[in-house]
Amino acid sequence: MSLWQRPLKRLQAMSYDKLLLCETLRERIYVEHRTYRFRLSSLKGFVSLFLVGTVLSVALAACSGGGTGSNSASETPGASATPVAASKDNVELTLVSFAVTKAAHEAIIPKFVEQWKKDRNQTVVFRQSYGGSGSQTRAVIDGLEADVVHLALAGDTSKIEKAGLIQPGWEKEVPNNGIVSQSVAALVTRPGNPKGIKNWADLAKDGVKLITANPKTSGVAKWNFLALWDSVIKTGGDEAKATEFVTKVYKNVPILPKDAREATDTFAKQGQGDVLINYENEVILAQQKGEKVEYVVPDVNISIDNPIAVVDKNVDKHGNREVAEAFVKYLYTPGAQQEFVKLGFRPVDEIIAQTKEVTDKFPKVKTLGTVADLGGWEAIDQKFFADGGVFDKIQAQK
Repeated sequence: MSLWQRPLKRLQAMSYDKLLLCETLRERIYVEHRTYRFRLSSLKGFVSLFLVGTVLSVALAACSGGGTGSNSASETPGASATPVAASKDNVELTLVSFAVTKAAHEAIIPKFVEQWKKDRNQTVVFRQSYGGSGSQTRAVIDGLEADVVHLALAGDTSKIEKAGLIQPGWEKEVPNNGIVSQSVAALVTRPGNPKGIKNWADLAKDGVKLITANPKTSGVAKWNFLALWDSVIKTGGDEAKATEFVTKVYKNVPILPKDAREATDTFAKQGQGDVLINYENEVILAQQKGEKVEYVVPDVNISIDNPIAVVDKNVDKHGNREVAEAFVKYLYTPGAQQEFVKLGFRPVDEIIAQTKEVTDKFPKVKTLGTVADLGGWEAIDQKFFADGGVFDKIQAQK
C-alpha cells in the first residue's frame, strides 16, 4: 500500500472513530492524545499527513463526479469494497485469535456491535476462531479468511504479512505498534505448593514435573520458553548457562500440549504435572470462575505482547474494511481496555495502567524483558524455534 493511500484510509474511518470514542470526555481526551502522538511519532507519519493535503483535492474530485466515483474508488485498496458492506443490513467480520483471548473478546464484541448498530444502523455478525497462535497463523495463510487477526506474537502477524495478506506497516496503523493486549508469565502450582515453587530456577529441580505447551504450535509456549531463557540472561548468565538451564527444565516436561488451553486442561483437569507455565491473565480468569488456583508471578519476567491487525487482502475481498478497522481501533478505547483488565490482561493504556485497580490487581515485576532485548521475532524464530534451532536441540537431549 503506497504512502498516500494509508492516510486517506485513516481519514475514511475518522468520522466513525470520532463518534465511537467521544462517548465520554475522558475517552475523547484519550483518543486525541494517542492519535496526535501516533501521527507525529515518525518522519513517515509526518510526511503522510503532509501528503494528505496534496491528494485530498484529487480524491474529493474523483468521488464527486455525479455518480461516477466507483471507477476512481477501485484504485485504492479497500475503497471500492467498503460501500458493499455499508449497503447491507448485516455485515460479517471474521476474527481469528489465539486461545486465551476468547473470554475477553466475548465480553468486548457485544459492546462494539451495540455501538456500531447505534451509529450506523447496521448489525455486525462476528465469526470467531480460537486456537494456538502458530496454528491459527498457518490456517490464515492456508486459506482461513480472517478479517482481523489477534495473535500471541508479532512474529506470527509478520508471517501473514510475508504471505501477502497484510500490507507492510500494519503495526503503524494503530497505537502502541499494534500491541493491543499484554500479560506476563505465571507459575501455577498445586494447592499448598508442595514442591515449593517460587521462581524459574525451581523448575529445573529433580522431581518437578512441568506442563507447558509446544512452542512449535503455540505462541504462549514461545513466550514461556523465552521467559525461561531470559531469566538467566537478565540475572547475569550467558547463553551457555541459559542453554544448560532451559535444557534441564525441558527434561522435566513430560508432555507438550499444542496450545495454552490444552496445557491448562492437562494440568487442571487431567491432574498431570506439579507446575504449569501460563499467561497471568489465564490464571486470573480461572480464579474469577471460582477455581482455586495458586500461582506465583516471578519478579524477573517477560512482557508478553499481543498484536492486532486487519488482514488487508481479505477485507478488500469481503468489502468490510471499514468495520474491521473500526473494531481494531475500538479495542484500544478505555472501555475495551478495561474489559481486558477485568479478565486479567495488563492494559496497554498508560492512564489505565496507573489506576489503583490495576496496581492492586497485578503483582509488580522488577525486571521485565522484551522481545527487542532478544533481537526481535525474526531473529528469535531463526535462533530458537526454526527446524534445527535451540529448541529442537534441547528436545533431542531428552
